[in-house]
Amino acid sequence: MSEVKETQYVWTERKRTIFGLPWSFTKYKLTEEKLMIKSGLFNINEEEIRLYRIMDMTLERSLEQRLFGLGTIKCNSADKSTPIFYIKRIKNSENVKNMLSDMVEQQRERKRVSGREFMSDGLMDDDIM
Repeated sequence: MSEVKETQYVWTERKRTIFGLPWSFTKYKLTEEKLMIKSGLFNINEEEIRLYRIMDMTLERSLEQRLFGLGTIKCNSADKSTPIFYIKRIKNSENVKNMLSDMVEQQRERKRVSGREFMSDGLMDDDIM
């Protein structure tokens, strides 16, 4: 019988609600290769995004979020089902964004993927002279 390998998470967090309390049904989990977003109470939605597919990140912090030490990370990805997603209302958002950015670059280097591979101008390689 083969052993099931336990997943090692680099970072886990819950979406925070009023006053920065973790009273939410949205959970974020980050491994070396992917980000998982699980949300819902009765109907559960689990989204999985490979880190090398994340193209761009923006940190958004409203006045309310800054008061409670929170922030939201907006991510643009090359994932077909999730081209834009948010890591909403998390603690230490600036540190998480920087860590995630570094991990995205590491995964791109490991997979030998560059940003050019996700861009398309509608021309095929055969069409370019």
